[in-house]
Amino acid sequence: MGDDTETGALIRAADWAGTPLGHPKGWPLSLKAAVGMMLATRQPACLAWGPELTFIYNDAYRPILAGRHPAALGARLPEVWPDVWPDIEPLVETALSGGSTWSEDMHMVMTRKGYPEDTWWSFSYSPLRDDAGQVVGFLDLCLDTTAKVMGERQAKALGDLADLTGATRDPAEVQRLAAALLGRVLGVSRVSYGEADAKAERVIMTRDWTLTGDSLAGEVATLADFGPQIAATLARGETLRIDDIETDPRAAGRLQPYRDRGVRAGLAIPLIRNGRLTAALVLLGTAPRRWSDYDVALAEAFAARTWDAVERARAEEALQALNETLESRVAARTAELQEAQEALRQAQKLEAMGQLTGGVAHDFNNLLTPIFGSLDLLQRRKIGGEREQKLIEGALQSAERARVLVQRLLAFARRQPLQTTAVDVSALVVDMGDLLDSITGPQIRVAIEAHEGLPAARADRNQLEMAILNLGVNARDAMPDGGVLRLSVTAVGPRGKRPSDLAEGSYIRLSVADTGVGMDEATRTRAIEPFFSTKGVGKGTGLGLSMAHGLAAQLGGALTIASAPGLGANIELWLPATEEAADMGPAETRCATAESGLALVVDDEPLVRAATVASLSELGFGVIEADSGEAALALMESGVRPKVLVTDHLMPGLTGVELARQVQNRSPDCAVLIVSGYAEVEDLAPDLPRLVKPFRHADLAAALASTRG
Repeated sequence: MGDDTETGALIRAADWAGTPLGHPKGWPLSLKAAVGMMLATRQPACLAWGPELTFIYNDAYRPILAGRHPAALGARLPEVWPDVWPDIEPLVETALSGGSTWSEDMHMVMTRKGYPEDTWWSFSYSPLRDDAGQVVGFLDLCLDTTAKVMGERQAKALGDLADLTGATRDPAEVQRLAAALLGRVLGVSRVSYGEADAKAERVIMTRDWTLTGDSLAGEVATLADFGPQIAATLARGETLRIDDIETDPRAAGRLQPYRDRGVRAGLAIPLIRNGRLTAALVLLGTAPRRWSDYDVALAEAFAARTWDAVERARAEEALQALNETLESRVAARTAELQEAQEALRQAQKLEAMGQLTGGVAHDFNNLLTPIFGSLDLLQRRKIGGEREQKLIEGALQSAERARVLVQRLLAFARRQPLQTTAVDVSALVVDMGDLLDSITGPQIRVAIEAHEGLPAARADRNQLEMAILNLGVNARDAMPDGGVLRLSVTAVGPRGKRPSDLAEGSYIRLSVADTGVGMDEATRTRAIEPFFSTKGVGKGTGLGLSMAHGLAAQLGGALTIASAPGLGANIELWLPATEEAADMGPAETRCATAESGLALVVDDEPLVRAATVASLSELGFGVIEADSGEAALALMESGVRPKVLVTDHLMPGLTGVELARQVQNRSPDCAVLIVSGYAEVEDLAPDLPRLVKPFRHADLAAALASTRG
């Protein structure tokens, strides 16, 4: 026994005097040889010698003994393994009779860690003889095959599960078959599947297999009833093991739900999806049970695979239902797509029309400006006789109508120059009540619902008045036999319902509703197109609704139309609300006075420039001209110091705003007036005074007066 193993050292150091074997020096050579061979092998090995079956083992066997080592060294074999002695005694007798035994994957229930556990072993018993050749003991070479046996059983159970669940596509049947199989394999009294509610506070038992016959399916278990520790364990997605509910501290004070069902042991495997408890597999036993790692591994594998099969079956059910309704959904989706495409086409159409009309209106303004200026000059100077003056007055009226038409075109194109202020829409509508009464006539009752104290809207007061008048005229024409024109003003907060294309925020909603003939879908769709009208030739320009739509859009709001044949129409203007105090109304126009000093006129259109020069000269200014911003700066470099700069905005090279900034830097006392054909909102500075083309002499005089404050 000259080995260097730990057990060999223990054998040499032990007091063998009190054992049947006596001191090792007196051991037979055959025993010494057997012990030496046993200690030298790395396989777990032990031997029993003599009538008392004195027990000796090697290092590899010590983990099998667990807490029985080292007291087992030199003890009697039946005393070392009393729990398995009934299983191995027949084999021992065979070996002591001179026969060899071989046992493969033999099941034995061992108590090694303080509780009984199922184990499986492959081992052989070989007879040992003394020096005289008599059988006096046996050698045991063994191997723990528990992991192999349990692995094979788990693989078989999972294979059976795959066969069972693969044969059905019913989610409920999948759970039922899996529960029954797992219950039989693990020998439990109940296996249940449950699904958690949206808050993961309750679990509804969906399928239940039991030996007792009373199913829990349909019952609801509230996690809080089982205690905070158990609920927290499941919520974290950790498997819950309860070997004995009566002694488990996590269930203290909450035993009644278990006792009601006769439960003493339990195993629960939670399913977590998207960080939330979604479902659970629960195994219950009526007696205390030490759940082994193999039990847990098999239950967890069943839970995972069953839920995968259930989700797959549900997905297939959903797909089948989806396919059954595919035709109707494709038709609905196609209709939605066509509607969206039509809306996009309409929006693109309106945008293209807006760009076209905006450009045309700009050019018309440049053409109208010298016409206005020339006719205005002829009228002021009373050129010709009474007949000629009437012709001039008629031409001016036509030019004015052309200007209004151009303004409406610019409004539709969202390019009209706006002077936005905080407008009390309720007060404005009330103030317009008499005017609306007069234009609608006695057969139509005008009802106004406009409460005080509403927030102001960010709008151009004059343009908003024009839009309301246009909507009122449209409503009147839609009620040839009379009716009611109702104007209402309400405030809509950030969380209120609003048109889908409006940005978040607060709005003032101005509703203009009538009880007239209404519009069909085709008419409603085209209602905001410029020049579209149902009134007939000579009964309207078709620009009223388009102008109101463009105004609302330019202000950052929207216009909506709700109408049906015979049910009247409701036009809603949505205007951005502001926290600013409402402006009290248009400022008083200052009278023009004689001027003196030098005026610098800059415009790339010679006729417009000439009309402006004539008006300024009549006002008393000395005038110098330039056809571009660069030419104007060159004049200032040469020493020209104007008292006032009147410049067009859109010009080749420098814009009017860029020119104004440079002139103000060089000559801070020089007043600036920007002349614009339409609203270039992206680059026309709001702090600079402006004059809209076309303009008359009085308009220019008033604008110059405003530059002096």
